[in-house]
Order: sequence, then structure tokens, then C-alpha cells
Amino acid sequence: MHSGDIFVIQGGKPLRGSVTISGAKNAAVAILPATILAQGVCVIENVPQISDVQIMLEILQYLGAEVKSLNPHKYQIDTTHLRSQTVPQEMTKLLRASYYLIGAMLGRFGSAKVASPGGCDFGIRPIDQHLKGFELLGAEVSYEQNAIIEITADKLIGSQVYFDKVSVGATINVMLAAVKAEGLTVIENAAKEPHVVDLANFLNMMGADIWGAGTDTIKIRGNKPMRGCDYTIIPDQIEAGTYMIAAAATHGDVKVKNIISKHLESLTAKLKECGVQVEDGGDWCKVSAPNPFAGSHIKTGPHPGFPTDLQPQMTVLLSIASGNSSVTEGVWDNRFKYVGQLLLMGADISVNGQFASIEGVDALRSATIHADDLRAGAAMIIAGLVAQGVTRVEKVDHIDRGYEDVVEKFRKLGARIKRVSPEPARAASAG
Repeated sequence: MHSGDIFVIQGGKPLRGSVTISGAKNAAVAILPATILAQGVCVIENVPQISDVQIMLEILQYLGAEVKSLNPHKYQIDTTHLRSQTVPQEMTKLLRASYYLIGAMLGRFGSAKVASPGGCDFGIRPIDQHLKGFELLGAEVSYEQNAIIEITADKLIGSQVYFDKVSVGATINVMLAAVKAEGLTVIENAAKEPHVVDLANFLNMMGADIWGAGTDTIKIRGNKPMRGCDYTIIPDQIEAGTYMIAAAATHGDVKVKNIISKHLESLTAKLKECGVQVEDGGDWCKVSAPNPFAGSHIKTGPHPGFPTDLQPQMTVLLSIASGNSSVTEGVWDNRFKYVGQLLLMGADISVNGQFASIEGVDALRSATIHADDLRAGAAMIIAGLVAQGVTRVEKVDHIDRGYEDVVEKFRKLGARIKRVSPEPARAASAG
């Protein structure tokens, strides 16, 4: 895979067949740094093969962990001899979830030094709630040059931590530190996402004492001895949702396997509202869509609300649904950047701040478009699949961050999609 690769998509063909969903990106990038707390050997299964995971594994190796690939989706990680507590900026800037290293290293060593994280750009992504949580546990936060954050604690003490707004990142980060704090920590207004629950389950397997994950109050009795363990990551609800929406948008008929259907209830409800048929098999679902389907009104919100990470994909579907639809973004400030690409394809969407009004069109037309971020990139693939003609999607390295083997999975469903690397620059001919 090269930076500069593009996807070339010949649209207009319904998706048919079955697709198997990989491990959850958002769980993997929290569970991998959590191995730091084990001071032993962990074996993690159902790890997705995506660039965000590869970067996290490289950071762990840089810190002194021994990382062994047992198969493409199974890793043995030994953090017994970790030596560094500083993560260099050239690594953190590639990965938003690098901030989870702060909680894990603070828990294990009582100190961490990490540069401000990277990842997708949806406007400001402050980590003030994370830092507030660490300070309530007794840590001191200081800022150095180049946006380096240093956090130290002589001793972490359990505390009441109330988040001013629901934050998945802050919930996870404070959990990581609190498992090594003395006494009881109570996190209120906690995020309830499936990957928060998955991390809590993993930490408990290592010896932590956490209860209430999946509700808005999580309690942690800290300072328990932590050991290595074997653990399997949950399936990726956002990847599953992406293929479900793609199946519906192309008027296809697709079985989506290896899912937890409960995690997809908000999407399933909206698809059904549009007239899409969804058959629920517990660990699989089958999606088929009539022609045409109806519009809908969606507002994203923290779990169990409609996931912001499925908002761009759903907007593509609504752009070719009959009648008027709307999308209200309730999580991020700047998540409609991708709409400009859909306008190039003939969509009729107007954005006003956090609100998008969508007038359904009969068809999208092909164009050269680009991925503004990870989930917008998935939306561009869906747009290319439904458009007439050949669509070229640029900046696909964003998509590689969170979708394993995306071209092959779509090809197996009958999509006409290929990955094309840029021509190497030819040497100037002599003479």
C-alpha cells in the first residue's frame, strides 16, 4: 500500500453475497495500550489488520514491549520489560488513540510524556476531560514545548470523576489510570459505547475490579495486582454498519457475519424506517433494499444513539432516498466537510453548522473525489458504488486506518473496485 493510492470504482451494481466483519478498531486501540498494565504476557485475538493498529504495535515496541504475531489477527504482547515512558511526536501524530498511552503509563509508572494526538480532523479535539480526570486521581499535568504533555503522580488515589460531557476517550483513559489508583474511583457521565465495555472486560480479565461499564456510572476498585491474559476483541460495529449501509444504498442483498446485532440497533431502526429490510440473526444480519427507499431524519449522539462514525455513510444513502431527509450532528463540530465531495457527484445537500438538509436525487454521477477522513472515506466508497460511471477516490490512506482489506471485501460482494498505485516517476530520458 502506498500513500497516494486511489480506488477506482465502476458503480451501479448491487452488492450480493456475504461479508465477515473484523475486530473492532476502537476496542483494539484501547486494549493494546492497556497491556502495559499487565507487566506480563497478553495474547490478543481478533485484532484487525489496519494501519492504526500497526502504529499502536510499533509504539508498544518502541516503549520496550515484545510483540509477536501468532497469526495475522492474533498477537502476543509482553510488557514486562517496558523501559520508556515517553512517546515521540512522530508516532503520536499519526494516531488519535495514542492518548490512551497516557492513562496506561500513568497507571503503571506514575508518569507519562506524550505529544498531542493526531488522527482525523473534525475541528478541535480537546483532551481537557482526560486531564481533568487524571488531576482528580492526584496527577499533575504540565505542558512542554511542541505540545508535549507531561503527567506525573507520586501516588494515584481513587476519586469521584464527573465528566462535563460524555467522552469515550476520557472514559477509557481514566479507567486505565484508575485501575492502579488506591481505593474507589467512580466515573459519572461515562461513555457507554461497546468498546468501553470491551476494555472493562479485558481489564477485569487482567485482575482489575470494574463494574458498571455500559452504564453512565463506572466504579473501579483500584490497585489490584494485574497479570497477563488471553482476550478476544469484539466485532467492529462501525465496519458492520458500513457494509449494511452499502448493501442498502446499492439495492443489494448482503449477509453481514460476525456481528453483535445489539450494537447495531440504532442503525437497524433507521434503515427499517427507510424501508430497508434487515433480518437479525444475533451474530449476523441480512440487508436487502427495495427501489426506491424513503428518507429519514437522523441525529447522532453518544451510544446508544446513532453513531457519529456512521453519519457520513448514512448521508450517502439519504442523498438518493426519496423526499427530504436531515442529519443533525450531535458529537463533532466539523463532521460535514465531506459533503462538498457529494455535491460534485450531484447530491442536493445544504449544510448549516451542525445540520444538513438533504433532498433526494434519482442518482449520483461519477467524479474524482477524496477521503477527508476515515469514515468520510467509507462514505466515498459507497457513493462510488451507487454512482453511474467510474469514480476515483483519492487519499485512501485515511480508509486504511480503520477498514481491513476493504477492496477485497467489497470485490467479494461483486463490487467493481480496484486499488491503483501512482505511477513511479520516470527517470528523465537521456539525450
